[in-house]
Amino acid sequence: AVDSAVRTAVGTAASSEVDGAAHPASGPLRLLVLQPTPFCNLDCDYCYLPSRDDRSRLPLEILDAALERVLESPFVDGPFTLLWHAGEPLTVPPSFYDAATDRIQAALRRHGLPPDTVRQSLQTNGLTINEAWCDCFERNAIHVGVSLDGPAFLHDVHRRTRTGRPSHAAVMRGIAWLQRRGVPFNVIAVLTADGLDHADVLYDFFAEHGISEVGFNMEETEGENERSTLDRPDAEERYRRFLQRFWLRTMAEPGRVNLREFDGITSLACSDQRLSHTDMNRPFVIVNVDARGNLSSFDPELLAVHTERFGDFMFGHVLRDRLVDIAATSKFQQVQAEIAAGVEACRAGCAYFGLCGGGAGSNKYWEHGRFDASETQHCRYRIQLVADVVLEGMERELGLVA
Repeated sequence: AVDSAVRTAVGTAASSEVDGAAHPASGPLRLLVLQPTPFCNLDCDYCYLPSRDDRSRLPLEILDAALERVLESPFVDGPFTLLWHAGEPLTVPPSFYDAATDRIQAALRRHGLPPDTVRQSLQTNGLTINEAWCDCFERNAIHVGVSLDGPAFLHDVHRRTRTGRPSHAAVMRGIAWLQRRGVPFNVIAVLTADGLDHADVLYDFFAEHGISEVGFNMEETEGENERSTLDRPDAEERYRRFLQRFWLRTMAEPGRVNLREFDGITSLACSDQRLSHTDMNRPFVIVNVDARGNLSSFDPELLAVHTERFGDFMFGHVLRDRLVDIAATSKFQQVQAEIAAGVEACRAGCAYFGLCGGGAGSNKYWEHGRFDASETQHCRYRIQLVADVVLEGMERELGLVA
């Protein structure tokens, strides 16, 4: 899901503001999500995105307009990440990213901003990575995230091509290219019920293949994926045991496999910071643009979905609407107010609020049908269970518990 790529692109939870920090009513921008194409060459059974057979491509003129809308806004106060996502970005050719980089740098020059204001990143299934793509990543300074669910017996159950063929071998060839060329990358692995009893297998797989930066994305009920394999009574306890074992393995070999979820909690615990919000529940910290130029904000997972209550979550179009103008529309204000109410509900009633800042609105909507809800299965998996295991593990390391 996109939120995992987002957390990787802009950092862990600690990148959000902490209690007591001053902040404007909106922004500052930290992430611009652009959809180069809705098309994907895989047909993963847990994917939330519709229209994965749509081969349309983001026109460069729309890219220019999206950059202008962002850079003319009052929400840019420093470097931000441009994440190519919400489809398979490598189904468009390297020449697209060469041209896009030229357009990005031209836009920055027009606005008198330094060339490192925009840092490019993409999330790929890795099937087509080869020498030419490594050249592209290097000359355009694109950070790479690869989706890989571990060894073949776990990965290929859910991540198959449109003709039903397994994809694991192709992904591993792509990763081998990245490693051979020294292109930095991280891996996001979706955890389904199939993987919950295989903590050692997953750890050993990543360690043995030299994959040191890993994030787990729990399979979610959202969008096109109407039911998660984790919707079962024993899943949370199995996940707790999974995390406990994975924690022990990471502690035994520091730095060999770094788990994003552990790092996010430990960074907050060690600094004694507490979050006041997350990037995904505050307007214009994230701006999302689809391949047709439609504009959205908040959680990128709202970009391509339709709901009964709100219709879609497109608040404007880059060719006609400024960000400050869409913020004044009734639809935007209704969504913003409901998301803010959900954050306050979490603040008032959840002991874990300082570790998540109120969570992602999209998960609240998929699970409760509203943004002004509080606890979700997603937050129990992503925050609560992880925090319990990490804090217990840290206490044991410090000798505070037997």
